[in-house]
Amino acid sequence: MAMSLPAAFLSEEQFTCPICLEVFTKPVTLPCGHSFCQTCISSYWDGNSTKMYQCPLCKESFLKRPALHINLTLKEITEQFKQMAGSPVVDRLGGTEPSRSPSHHNQPLPPRFQRQGEMPENIFAEMMSRFQRLPDPGLPHAALPQSQSRDGAPFVRTEHHDPPPPYPSDSDLPPCPIHLRGLEFFCRTDNVCVCSTCVGTSDHLGHNITPAKREWHLKKAKLGVTEAELKELISERERKVEEVHSSLREIKDSAERETDEAVCAFSKLISSVEHCQAEVLEVIEVTLRAAERRAQSVLRELEEEIAELKRRSSALSQLALSEDYIFFLKTFPSLSAPWQAKNWSGVSVSSQLTSGVILRSVNQMMEQFHKELRILPEIFDITLDPTTAHPRLTVSADGKRVYCGDRHQVVPDNPKRFDRVVCLLANQGFNSGRHYWEVEVGGKTDWDLGVANRSINRKGKITVSPAHGYWFLSLRDQSEFAFRTEPSTNLTVHIRPSRVGIYVDYDKGLLSFYNVDAKVLMFTFTDSFSDTIHPFFSPCTNKSGRNEAPLIICPVAMTE
Repeated sequence: MAMSLPAAFLSEEQFTCPICLEVFTKPVTLPCGHSFCQTCISSYWDGNSTKMYQCPLCKESFLKRPALHINLTLKEITEQFKQMAGSPVVDRLGGTEPSRSPSHHNQPLPPRFQRQGEMPENIFAEMMSRFQRLPDPGLPHAALPQSQSRDGAPFVRTEHHDPPPPYPSDSDLPPCPIHLRGLEFFCRTDNVCVCSTCVGTSDHLGHNITPAKREWHLKKAKLGVTEAELKELISERERKVEEVHSSLREIKDSAERETDEAVCAFSKLISSVEHCQAEVLEVIEVTLRAAERRAQSVLRELEEEIAELKRRSSALSQLALSEDYIFFLKTFPSLSAPWQAKNWSGVSVSSQLTSGVILRSVNQMMEQFHKELRILPEIFDITLDPTTAHPRLTVSADGKRVYCGDRHQVVPDNPKRFDRVVCLLANQGFNSGRHYWEVEVGGKTDWDLGVANRSINRKGKITVSPAHGYWFLSLRDQSEFAFRTEPSTNLTVHIRPSRVGIYVDYDKGLLSFYNVDAKVLMFTFTDSFSDTIHPFFSPCTNKSGRNEAPLIICPVAMTE
């Protein structure tokens, strides 16, 4: 049989769980020595998402979750304490006898013991005084003198070997400014320390009164839990700060690598172009010299023929004027013979330059190069516009994430804000070029992502389709993908994305959605844009109970 404890050694604070602030139920003791209700400590650890197991009081951490076994000794002592709380000695303080049924000791504490503040006037103070003077079961009752309280109920007073009281004596406590007695109690109703006389006054009549030291221990235990929660919140944010710094470092490293690669590539290009230029100029010079030599040869031959033809023409003119028929007849045959003249119609001096083809190719290449530079996809640094957000949406301070709450927030109404559909737009808009951004959707069951015209209707019930200025992809119930046309275009997506990439070519009217992790194109839609368009987001409501996670705009990873 378990050993009984002297009642004078017992106080309610010794048997109170620091988490639920009630008397222990199935107490368990951690390796650090602190005790809690089995259900309380299990729930405390189950609600810890970091999977770190700490004592809520001393913060000692355990590598593995400790096995929880009922502390049988503490359980027996707690049961004894509950029995004493319901014993006739204590119950007579409240004016009634307890039930003597066999199940009495297994019942919870009577209400007047659990809620001291509900006792009439001085009963609680008198109960504490008498409870401290309960007899030691090891002493004979004959040796114990008896007295009576003011209500006539007998109690036993020990003459020797009184155990120390559970709370400091009046002389050790700060005095009450009114009654000059120790401030040994705490009024939870008024949140002030009081003495035993204050408890019975009309100022604290019917209030929730508890021993000050017990309240101190309870508040310290609660403070420890709150401190642990705050430290965890601080740790989460410090990890996020480090994540942002790490992302920034990666972006800077990627930018430096691409800068070096760009300088190297263009240096090689410049060197190659200069070499090609020298070769083309040399070809032009060689071709020019060859053309000059050819032209000079043709000119000499033409000049010789011209001179011969002029000589024959002059001789014929002189022969026509001659009166000597003998000379005429003798000379005429040689002068009238047919002239073997060269056919110059097919003779020409051609440049035969090949540089023209090269130059045309170079010009075409440069035009294409400049065209690609002009339409190079712009990686958007997108931020969400809270002035467009539905009242149930909460946007982070950096404008990178949004989630849907359960209630409407008090926000200013303005023409830009959606008032019925839980969605919002980005601050940035564009009316030309190519653009790309990525959004983390994680394990959300519902979301909408795409673009929308700046001039769309945002009030009341709206129709979402390209004809009404909305182009976006939707997920519903974890697996139902659709592009919002009229009617919706249902899609078959084999790999559910956790990050979605959105690509827009405004000039071509092209909108594409990618599964970033799987590097798979999910859907492409072609249309024509005429207005400035903005990225469009909707985290959807949490109707499924598993859609509370936010949509997060992510930095785009730089690839080689």
